[in-house]
Amino acid sequence: MGTGRHPDYVLAVDPCRGDPCGRPHTGDPGGRPYTGNPGGRPPVRASASGKVILLGEHAVVYGRPAIAVPLSGLRATAILTPHPGPFRVQAPAVGIDAPLPDLPPDHPLARIVQLTVERLRQPPPDALLRIESDIPVASGLGSGAAVSTAIARALAAWYGVPLDPPTVSALVYEVERIYHGTPSGIDNTVIAHEQPVYFVRGRPPEPLPVGGVLHLLVADSGVPSQTREVVGDVRRRWEAEPARYEALFDRVAAEVEAARRAIAQGDARALGERMDANHEILREMGVSALVLDRLVEAARRAGALGAKLSGAGRGGNVVALVDPPAADRVEAALRTAGAARVWRTDVFQQPQRHEDTK
Repeated sequence: MGTGRHPDYVLAVDPCRGDPCGRPHTGDPGGRPYTGNPGGRPPVRASASGKVILLGEHAVVYGRPAIAVPLSGLRATAILTPHPGPFRVQAPAVGIDAPLPDLPPDHPLARIVQLTVERLRQPPPDALLRIESDIPVASGLGSGAAVSTAIARALAAWYGVPLDPPTVSALVYEVERIYHGTPSGIDNTVIAHEQPVYFVRGRPPEPLPVGGVLHLLVADSGVPSQTREVVGDVRRRWEAEPARYEALFDRVAAEVEAARRAIAQGDARALGERMDANHEILREMGVSALVLDRLVEAARRAGALGAKLSGAGRGGNVVALVDPPAADRVEAALRTAGAARVWRTDVFQQPQRHEDTK
């Protein structure tokens, strides 16, 4: 995978980095960390995208492939502002405003800060960390991984030490274990690299060639998806019926491989068929729900080329593939069927566009 950085990754950096400003600063040749002079340093901001899984959820945990794409218009942002120590964390959306030492060591926000500063060989800076995000929580869109990625990028920018996408991905994966128990690794991978990927657990992610523009609608069911609970339930079922679930996972893998070929060829109709088939297998696994099936059926009846749940299931999102002339009709049908929000996303070979149509 490439190591290029999205232009929104770092929105502000230390203007004194590499300059003789007469104070400790990031990137100092002598390795001196910035000690928190609120009078001379602007905030550091970094962001990370959300993601949506096209095919392969659950089976990917068991060594089968999956395909996922970033939602580059839905982002989490980490803002570091000079502040008298100790390091403080503010996450208004989840009601957190506390010094880092007051958070439990296994709290996801505390964990990504500690992992990152250890990787950077620096202490937590004298700074206030504020988290802002427009990615819905517990919706299968990678909110937790995006927040962790944004924090890692912001801390790296603060100290002037670049972290490449594979390194960020590895750090975020450790935090994903707190959220999800046995994560597949796909969230941290696609979000850290911010490009469409073909992913097999334990292997380097592969950039996904896209032969034509894919027009997607992502519909929020309004019901939170409890990823850790659902993933754990699938594991228990697999342990109880290994032959049955291995066969289901193999069927998912076949659909993913066919979808990969369809995407490379720009064959949207074939891709839609594979998405439909993948949804039916997920229903057999027991991870769909009436609210998701209702949205999938509404999208198909309105003219979607294919539709399926995306993510852990039993809540969260549905993703529908559409031809542009049908997009408005399918979106209206999804809203009528109960979608809380709908986003439009175009996936193509270059970084994608994203539009929130709420």
